[in-house]
Amino acid sequence: MTWADILSIYSIYAIWALMTINIFLSIGGFIYYMRMKKTDGHIPLEEYPMVSIMVPSHNESIVIQRTVAALLKFDYPKDKYEIIIINDNSSDDSAEVLEQIQKKNQDRKIIVMNTDKVSGGKGKSNALNIGFSVARGSVIAIYDADNTPEPQALSLLVENLMSDPKLGAVIGKFRTRNRNASILSRFVNIETLAYQCMNQAGRFFYFKLCTIPGTNFVIRRSIIEEMGGWDPKALAEDTEISFQIYRMGYYIKMIPQAVTWEQEPHLLPVWFKQRTRWAKGNVYVLLKNFKYIFDVSGGRMRIDVLYYLMVYILMLSSLIFSDIIFMFGILGFVHVSISGFSTLLWGMAILVFVLNVLITLSGEENEFNFKSVVLILLMLFTYSKLWVAVVINAVIQSIIDHIFKREAKWEKTVRYVETTGEGSK
Repeated sequence: MTWADILSIYSIYAIWALMTINIFLSIGGFIYYMRMKKTDGHIPLEEYPMVSIMVPSHNESIVIQRTVAALLKFDYPKDKYEIIIINDNSSDDSAEVLEQIQKKNQDRKIIVMNTDKVSGGKGKSNALNIGFSVARGSVIAIYDADNTPEPQALSLLVENLMSDPKLGAVIGKFRTRNRNASILSRFVNIETLAYQCMNQAGRFFYFKLCTIPGTNFVIRRSIIEEMGGWDPKALAEDTEISFQIYRMGYYIKMIPQAVTWEQEPHLLPVWFKQRTRWAKGNVYVLLKNFKYIFDVSGGRMRIDVLYYLMVYILMLSSLIFSDIIFMFGILGFVHVSISGFSTLLWGMAILVFVLNVLITLSGEENEFNFKSVVLILLMLFTYSKLWVAVVINAVIQSIIDHIFKREAKWEKTVRYVETTGEGSK
């Protein structure tokens, strides 16, 4: 048996292991979605708590007006929530735009915090800590500057949080507002529905585990205070606080009826930069929390750490090895003696992958169609390869950052003005 045979067998087993996990999570997520559809998700409260909505913003003047307009339309009691926008070291006209928003809505509680390069410009975690310093709410809600949540989103999140003292946070669902902008945004839309939303639902269904997505969620103020705020070194502050919440003995719940719509990257350079930042953040969190795999105090959080490790190690290595074998085989440098068997397994894996994603899309309006089949196949041979490049780039950058002791800073996702008919919402 040659080295190519060994790597081929490893890649097949790794892919099928991950495929099995994803199918398992998709089934659980589908069941949870169906259960939740039998209810509107609301749990009315006798008294609604004060909520501080924080929106970290850096050079977001293109989208911030639409976001604030959506936040002002929440059906939550208007005297029970405030909006805190952290305009963090922006160089565009965000300050002027936000000032005009305040003037037009003087009857509402809108706080704008303008920072400079001394106090701000150090990343989302630092911006959230700045906003938290003036927040009055016993519940903290976070929305990204490109989000347009639906009116009932905040009520649903807060009601579910306050209904169970064991809940540390509640997350909603996020959708791609500009899915029709490009083929890349269509890929992102499918990825979001099939692997972020559905897998989240499946993990909650089986293990009462969810990872905070960074937007459209609420968390108890007391938890933030006990944590000492957000870790300014964490680029993936959402994953970081999720792990801390579980170590503190709380759990996180997903409410799919609480929906927000967001603008996703539609150009490859923008997407690549954003996903590199995400991968760097996840690598940091994994290294920071790896020790808890062997520590019972980590509780169910250890399942999540193991899951992330499998994704970043098994998937990355299997895709790299399979590509190497494929290229060397075309060039005639290697021959795989089990090529017939491996081809069959790879073909079956592709079929299962497509069917699994289609099942997850079947619960969404206008998502389950022949066009989706084509897009899923294209994703498999393009988008997944780009993900490999993203992770490799993230690891290299993380090593360089560690060597030169670089601090976290805003790596802004470039926004653009959406055209009529481009989005889904």
